[in-house]
Amino acid sequence: MRLFICLSLVIIFFSCHSNDNTPDVSNISIKLSTKRFEKALFTLDSSNLYKQLDPLIATYPSFGENFMNTILSCDPRWSADSTANYVKGFISAYRTLYDTTEKIFEDFSPYEKEIKKGLQLLKYYFPEYKAPETIITYIGPLDGYGDILAEDAFIVGLQHHLGKNATFYQSTWLQETYPKYITDRFEPEYISINCMKNMVIDLYPEKKEDVVLASQMIEKGKVLFFLQKLLPEKKEYLLIGYTEKQLNECYQHENSIWNLFIQNELLQNNDYNIIKNYLGESPKTQELGESSPGNIGAFVGWQIVKKYMSKNPKTTLKELMELNDEVLLEKAKYKP
Repeated sequence: MRLFICLSLVIIFFSCHSNDNTPDVSNISIKLSTKRFEKALFTLDSSNLYKQLDPLIATYPSFGENFMNTILSCDPRWSADSTANYVKGFISAYRTLYDTTEKIFEDFSPYEKEIKKGLQLLKYYFPEYKAPETIITYIGPLDGYGDILAEDAFIVGLQHHLGKNATFYQSTWLQETYPKYITDRFEPEYISINCMKNMVIDLYPEKKEDVVLASQMIEKGKVLFFLQKLLPEKKEYLLIGYTEKQLNECYQHENSIWNLFIQNELLQNNDYNIIKNYLGESPKTQELGESSPGNIGAFVGWQIVKKYMSKNPKTTLKELMELNDEVLLEKAKYKP
């Protein structure tokens, strides 16, 4: 079992090594601007809302209608007065939250800068991909949508980025939808991560659930590896959604985690009820104890992909993403 101090040095070395290999993309031109929909919405004159709402929605051609119909669940059959009253109620109920976002995101430029750098790197690796040129921030229901990739914009739900200790996230009703292990990631630093991850998945959609566990693990590992290429300055534990302590302990117990899959012959299993225990959102991995993170299969898949790439450094990102998972697993010869 690795000593913590050694692990820390390994992580620091890997991080520095990764950054050293980041291509210079400063000359790659990217158009990107940010529109603050929530500011426009919450500063409307509430006494004259029904006359101001339609012009506002019209200035956001695709997002405006989706915000009203999908995010706020307004019925298109409602009268203009009914819709205005419904939106007025939402604005009133979320006024305090809006005031909080105004303080936290008074200056959104640091997040735009991170996303722009990610887009420059994406253009370097995938020059043919047409990425959005606009970021639209908004405030929606706490128990509703968060960050979305639209055809023409990155849609950022600021209500899910107020900091894990925000009082808005502590209510019982909200944690029925978003439990603590999820709201712990409701931090501003996840804005660029979510935007980039949505784009990676748009490029390479997740495979069907009937694929064996090993393949699904490696697919998630590929996404994390890709994400790290787009956001090389982000810490690893943020990319996978763990706490720093959780990721450190995963590295410390990497051999035991791998043995869990080998000894129980899980890699070729395609039973969804079993696979869900090791992939996706969950507070822990039952077999590894209370303090273990969920989504442990993604961690292992990430390490397998890293091992493969360390042995095949000339493999391009595109080649990696399109490589057969079983071939990758065999050639990686992963054995922590």
